[in-house]
Amino acid sequence: MSQVSFQMRMMEEADLPEVEAIQETIIQGPVPDDWKSALTALIGWQQSRCLVAEEENRVVGFIISEVSTGAFGANRAGWLGWIGVSPRKMGQGIGGAMAKALFDIFKKEGVENIYSAVRWDSVDMLSFFKSLGFDRSNFINLRKRLD
Repeated sequence: MSQVSFQMRMMEEADLPEVEAIQETIIQGPVPDDWKSALTALIGWQQSRCLVAEEENRVVGFIISEVSTGAFGANRAGWLGWIGVSPRKMGQGIGGAMAKALFDIFKKEGVENIYSAVRWDSVDMLSFFKSLGFDRSNFINLRKRLD
């Protein structure tokens, strides 16, 4: 396998079309307008920490997170909302490298805990997060269905 060379940097608004294209490939459908709006609002927001991985001036991965203080009783914590890698680039270490870069940012900012949510039946994502050192937290994921 050839050596993969990619760089990481903070996400910019100009990256959004490529980020959306990766997300559409992953979900196998169009990205909802509210997802696009939320992502646009996150760019440049003081609490967001959004990164992209670039290879040959093309975005090949993204990670979207934020720092939150006092949310649900947690002290200053990182919340990892979305991570995506172009399916043609999966398995090359891009997701793990982005996560580690994000962890370094959080650590420099005094964040001690990072939280995320994964579907219980998403074995590949559970394995990925486990490989990064994630484990169950003291939170229980709750849902209320509105009829």
